[in-house]
Amino acid sequence: MQIVYHLGAHCTDDERLLRALLKNRGTLEAQGISVPASRQYRTLLPKVAKSLKGGYAGADAQQVILDAVMETETAQRLVFSHDGLICFPVNVVADGVFYATAPMRIASYANLFPEAETEFHLALRNPATLVPALIERAADRSYDEVMGDTDPMALRWAPAIERVLDQRPDLHLTLWCNEDTPLLWPEILRGLAGLGPDAMLEGDFDLLATIMTEDGLAELKAHLDAHPPATVAERREITADFLDRFARPEEIEVEIALPGWDEALVAAMTAAYEEDCAEIASMPGVTFLQP
Repeated sequence: MQIVYHLGAHCTDDERLLRALLKNRGTLEAQGISVPASRQYRTLLPKVAKSLKGGYAGADAQQVILDAVMETETAQRLVFSHDGLICFPVNVVADGVFYATAPMRIASYANLFPEAETEFHLALRNPATLVPALIERAADRSYDEVMGDTDPMALRWAPAIERVLDQRPDLHLTLWCNEDTPLLWPEILRGLAGLGPDAMLEGDFDLLATIMTEDGLAELKAHLDAHPPATVAERREITADFLDRFARPEEIEVEIALPGWDEALVAAMTAAYEEDCAEIASMPGVTFLQP
């Protein structure tokens, strides 16, 4: 069996990928791909993983999970998707460490089905925009409660991913930048399902529909219908052109107004994020999706 974990990250797709896959539930089940709703496992998986205390799940524990989520016994690929699996939003910054619990959590999930082929998928997001989004999401917590004494420049993805791979060098991670998701969406969707780029699925425009004007999206669809792109690269190029012309500014621009943050800090954090992504893309065991 193949087990797939899509772990967010926080404040990236807001479960749109999962909802898009659920649109195709019948089509996917016919191909042996099971996509349960997150309510069926978002508390169960962490609970079972924690109970293992670093060990491997036995047949009984595995069956508990399968009984809770599987609607068909013939599924060969099982997809879990929820950003709370990696940690709660308030714990993204903990004791000055960025995603401190990620190595332990991911290793524990890999142990749930030790004989299965296990994949982990994760969108990275620029910490300069992630922190404001986290604070907005946790409206009852202040900046100081979220960040503590942590230096914003310490929020680095490369060390976080390196810690994951140090703990479990056998893992396979598929990563991408959230900022690139609008151009990568169809491939990300099919990657979670384990399907090739030519597979027919609903939901290819779900994300674009949230960041483009209605007229712009309609024009893009008409253009693609009239001039089907010959390659994935060509489709991305066309999409980028339409986004440049029809994106809704309020959906793609992030206002950053946090204590002590200025343009210089945001620029430095963004540069560090870009350096991290380049470093991560070269790490063994990582497939880094780029437009």
